[in-house]
Amino acid sequence: MNIIWLGHGSFRIEIEDKVLLIDPWIDGNPVFPDEKREEAIVGATDILVTHGHFDHIADVPAISKETSAPVHGMYELANHLFGEGAVEGNAFQRGGTISLGAVEVSLVPASHSSSAGDDRQNTGCETGFIIKGEGHTIYFSGDTGIMADMDWIGDYYKPDIGILSAGGYFTMDMKGAAYAAKRYFSFSTVIPCHYKTFPLLEQSADALKDGLPGVNVIEPEVMMPIAL
Repeated sequence: MNIIWLGHGSFRIEIEDKVLLIDPWIDGNPVFPDEKREEAIVGATDILVTHGHFDHIADVPAISKETSAPVHGMYELANHLFGEGAVEGNAFQRGGTISLGAVEVSLVPASHSSSAGDDRQNTGCETGFIIKGEGHTIYFSGDTGIMADMDWIGDYYKPDIGILSAGGYFTMDMKGAAYAAKRYFSFSTVIPCHYKTFPLLEQSADALKDGLPGVNVIEPEVMMPIAL
């Protein structure tokens, strides 16, 4: 498995027979190198979306059409993106699980907000994902604060890898993410995201590392694969 950070809250995950793009924000992403665009999206088989904010879905219709990758996510959000020209995938709901080849993807709650466009069109509830494949279970938190739902998510799915929003201001900060990981989960590996993008977000994962002794906390580098 390769987990590749595209900057901010965006990822490319190469797992089993699939190449998943999650919230791929490339055009206008301050930390993504423009010359790497083709490398980031080539071979994409599916696109997962967590919520409707521009820094998570602005590029989704174009990338979906370019790669023919279907889009999967919260019912209202997915249908909104289908209406924008994205290839139709699964418009499902929290608690639902879909099979993408040998990969299983479950939609779980987050604590944030979700709307799109200048008119702040409702795009359903904000979400995260549980992704299973290659003997691993990934918890992809999406944009979220600390929430009680993490208790049952950790207990029920037992993820060993956490990809956690941790930049503060819009989501948990590094200390908060460390607290949530320690209280609700038993991760062997944690990868922070949704940080470094803008000055108001945290620029270092030191507080996350300090708060999780014994856990492999990996600070990702844009377009540098993390092999697990």
